[in-house]
Amino acid sequence: MTIYRSMSTTTPVAGEPAPPAKAPAAKQGKKNNKKSKGANDFLLKTPKGTKDWADKDMIIRDAIFGSLTALFKKHGGMTIDTPVFELREILTGKYGEDSKLIYNLEDQGGELTSLRYDLTVPFARFVACNSISSIKRYHIAKVYRRDQPAMTKGRMREFYQCDFDVAGNYDMMVPDAEILTVLCEGLTGLGITDFKVKLNHRKILDGIFQACGVKEEDVRKVSSAVDKLDKLPWAAVKKEMCVDKNQPEEVADKIGDFVKLKGSIREVLSMLETNDLLKTNESAQKGIQEMLILADYVDAFGVDEFLSFDLSLARGLDYYTGLIYEAVTSASAPPENASELKEKAKKSVKEGDEVEDASEFVGVGSIAAGGRYDNLVGMFSNGKSIPCVGISFGVERIFSIIKARAAKELDSVSSSHTDVYVMAFGGGEGWDGYLKERMAVTNKLWKQGINAEYLYKTKANIRKQFDAAEKAGAKLAVILGKQEYSEGKLRIKVLGQGDDGDDGELVSEEGLTAAIEKKLAELDTDGLNQVTRLIRGL
Repeated sequence: MTIYRSMSTTTPVAGEPAPPAKAPAAKQGKKNNKKSKGANDFLLKTPKGTKDWADKDMIIRDAIFGSLTALFKKHGGMTIDTPVFELREILTGKYGEDSKLIYNLEDQGGELTSLRYDLTVPFARFVACNSISSIKRYHIAKVYRRDQPAMTKGRMREFYQCDFDVAGNYDMMVPDAEILTVLCEGLTGLGITDFKVKLNHRKILDGIFQACGVKEEDVRKVSSAVDKLDKLPWAAVKKEMCVDKNQPEEVADKIGDFVKLKGSIREVLSMLETNDLLKTNESAQKGIQEMLILADYVDAFGVDEFLSFDLSLARGLDYYTGLIYEAVTSASAPPENASELKEKAKKSVKEGDEVEDASEFVGVGSIAAGGRYDNLVGMFSNGKSIPCVGISFGVERIFSIIKARAAKELDSVSSSHTDVYVMAFGGGEGWDGYLKERMAVTNKLWKQGINAEYLYKTKANIRKQFDAAEKAGAKLAVILGKQEYSEGKLRIKVLGQGDDGDDGELVSEEGLTAAIEKKLAELDTDGLNQVTRLIRGL
């Protein structure tokens, strides 16, 4: 098979050097030549912060998609898709300090566009464009951020998000409670049980800042500093607030008394309700009342054990207006000596250059996050706002956890989905290899929805057929014996049992598919196939 590779010119990201107009072709006859020879040399690699996906990695990722998609459908979600790039003005001003991470594209025919940073702002634009008053939607797609990559931790510049959102006017905190349930179901369904969902409320947080003396125009700046408490000690965050954000030390100290509080929803609420500073703050009181309602609803859904009311959670995105949350695990935090490792990594690159991969000194971070954003749709529809709340699962970060957990089990998983391999045994005068017959039997299995293959060879010896079946990861072999098949009989042999002496079960051609379906079901444990069990950690 000849592989043809085309190289087209691409539009550079604004502010980055343009690629060569034409890349020279690599010389023939040089094996493993990753660099072309010519006036314009280039390194043959994926862009920084991206990777090719193949083999067993794709099996894991597809299983994650399948598990989350089934969950979203169970909760009544309908799926949509939106363009991978949006008009730049749609994305501008929605992400706070993170706006610097947006990939801006060059002017194309009079339109300034940018690659989408998340799936939430495009969803809000979609709701406004289509005058939608209520919808439960899910969306699985790639997003792009010019962030510092940490590839083995799932922190990338191109990555998938799996979003589930509810838009519409409903009774207070009802959709929020269900979204939290979707979050917990999604992670436990993927075998991740050692997580904690940190909750906070923007109205409470904003009320705390106001009560402590933060000016209205400084609230978001102070909020972004507090949001770093999961990575930095309070002393470092206080320094940022006082030195970089120009807050008086007494204001920072008051804030520190609040943002160190965490516990169950009711435990933290009991402390907030009796706090003198917040008793007269309207914003904080509204948030407290909403959290009291939420406490009852999460009890009803049985997910309260996974939740922690943590006043240090701020979520830097500007569009959040109410409940905010993120799920973390033991892998989320950076290593204890992260600063030392970071400095060591910086010394290994030229001054002014960025470290290629930050995996050694960062953690996985949050593996899912979201919140309520009641005003975002209104930004696109002349103030006609539609309340929204949602959750986004970070697939690559979840993938990194599952792959690390299931490293040993992956050895026994095939990257193919083949269940049955169709073979033919025979020989002697007049033997033609039963190629047409193998095709016919394979086609019969396909029509019954059974994943099947056969060897693309007219006459294949027995060993090569078994080797091909093993490579494909097939569970069963259907064997067309020269004498038996002429009598309308075939054999079904279970593969991978290490018993070459077992000739398998002889069945009629009419009963073949039913016998195969029965045997495949018997090979599954508790009704779950090997990949599903691996993903769930069973």
